[in-house]
Amino acid sequence: MLNVTHTTMASSVRKVVSCVILDLDGTLINTDGIVSDIMKIYLTKYGKKWDGSTAQRIVGKTPYEAASAIVEDYQLPVSSDELLLEVNPMFSEQWCNIRALPGANRLINHLRGHGVPMALASNSSKENIETKISYHQGWRESFSVIIGGDEVTSPKPSPDIYFEAAKRLHIDPSNCLVIEDSLPGVTSGKAAKMEVVAVPSLPKQSHLYTSADEVINSLLDFRPEQWGLPAFQDWIENTLPVGPWYVGGPVIKGFKRGSKMLGIPTANISTEGYSDVISEYPPGVYFGWAGLQNHGVYKMVMSIGWNPYFNNAEKTMEPWLLHDFSEDFYGEELHLVIVGYIRPELNFSSLESLIAKIHDDRSVAERALELPLYSKYKVDPYLQSSSQDNVNQ
Repeated sequence: MLNVTHTTMASSVRKVVSCVILDLDGTLINTDGIVSDIMKIYLTKYGKKWDGSTAQRIVGKTPYEAASAIVEDYQLPVSSDELLLEVNPMFSEQWCNIRALPGANRLINHLRGHGVPMALASNSSKENIETKISYHQGWRESFSVIIGGDEVTSPKPSPDIYFEAAKRLHIDPSNCLVIEDSLPGVTSGKAAKMEVVAVPSLPKQSHLYTSADEVINSLLDFRPEQWGLPAFQDWIENTLPVGPWYVGGPVIKGFKRGSKMLGIPTANISTEGYSDVISEYPPGVYFGWAGLQNHGVYKMVMSIGWNPYFNNAEKTMEPWLLHDFSEDFYGEELHLVIVGYIRPELNFSSLESLIAKIHDDRSVAERALELPLYSKYKVDPYLQSSSQDNVNQ
């Protein structure tokens, strides 16, 4: 099979850099879900309910700063130090369950394979960082430098940590590229006179990252060649292999806009029970195979996200089965095997441009699913399994 670089979103080189310095939490690993789960449990002790509103205040902060924000926002009768003493053991038990974000392993392996110097710079303590990355094979040896917030005088948004990373790498700060998910991290990188790519970890926040040199939807959309680094060679016919990952459930009524507004009948399924999947996978357009319990297996293209044109209040999955059905099939069991990624979620200036792009996505997916790399999943047993066999693999 011919591997070709992804050209549809390629652009000229922004600047040639010599190294990449990465943040950890929210950039490489999916920490947000663990934080939410633990705080939901912890706050019940004080009759409080975690609503996520503090997430924006604590992302990118040191543990002490995050604890202080939580104590203040929820008016807790404890000090920041006391909160940390209580929750730190709870977090320690969960580090082994934190998964790498989509594209993280791909990026680290790619840069390491091409000999690009890498550093890890996080506001977490050095000990904390070492523990977290110990659960991800190959990460520790991939970074020439690992530096924690407790090793510098002032953590992010101060530039200290990035100046120190560049110093230890023996590379001028102006030749470093930072990849960050938080506003404090972006501020830190820019204050260190470095180039910064922002990958916002919180939804609908991209417009706030005005100081970043580039804002991308996820690590899947990072283009090393734009920074003078070796390009990925794993894009195939304008698609990126992912997964496979599995989602299933009965078909439910959706937003009533697919057929009526777009002329595209989507087969919506409930996201209940798949919150981890929904939160983990970046907003964008994916494709794969769909198995309908009483009909058969069909090609499928699917959006995940907030659909900016419609400004969804919640992140959703909206599969489009690429087949003309003569009747509705609400309530029928639908199983999806997602195998590839096409593009990030976009906004559109008109309904017509949105519809045109959706049909472009269909064409890309239909062609790609004929390739052996993707077509082999058409016979995946999960597509024929019953509702009792539902799994999120």
